[in-house]
Amino acid sequence: MKLAILAGLLILPFSLLVDGQGQQPEKGKPSRTSNNQAQSEATQEALKESLTALERRSWEAWKNRDGNFFQGFLADDHVEVGFGGLTDKANVVAGVSSPSCVVKSYSLDRFELTTFDANTALLTYHAAQDTTCFGNAVPSPVWVSSLYVRRGDRWLNALYQQTQTRQ
Repeated sequence: MKLAILAGLLILPFSLLVDGQGQQPEKGKPSRTSNNQAQSEATQEALKESLTALERRSWEAWKNRDGNFFQGFLADDHVEVGFGGLTDKANVVAGVSSPSCVVKSYSLDRFELTTFDANTALLTYHAAQDTTCFGNAVPSPVWVSSLYVRRGDRWLNALYQQTQTRQ
């Protein structure tokens, strides 16, 4: 609910700044706002594809116990909210690298992207998995929130959280 309110508050000021508000473009001339909107949508779609690919690689790295991937994928101030509580980057990297979890299979779908500014984006999606950690089944399916921040020219994962769901 808070996210929906925040998104609405972020969108409202930008919608009021549209050039030529209330005016129709001349016949035969494309509206400037429609070109900007199309460019913005294309940029959003490219970012969604890029972050979705990065997220998919993270699941494959987890399945393969590739801690080195997570060393570069996670922000130094990364926070993970899991079923056992909070953890940080060092513990995630160590956990991924250990044999304590076995990922037999997983599926990811229903990706959605919310951008807050040019350097902050939230990827949400549905995940199902056949995974055990310390011999116990990991809750599945889940809804995932994966927050990315752009630092320099790289997108890094700053926050990861799962919420169990029935479907």
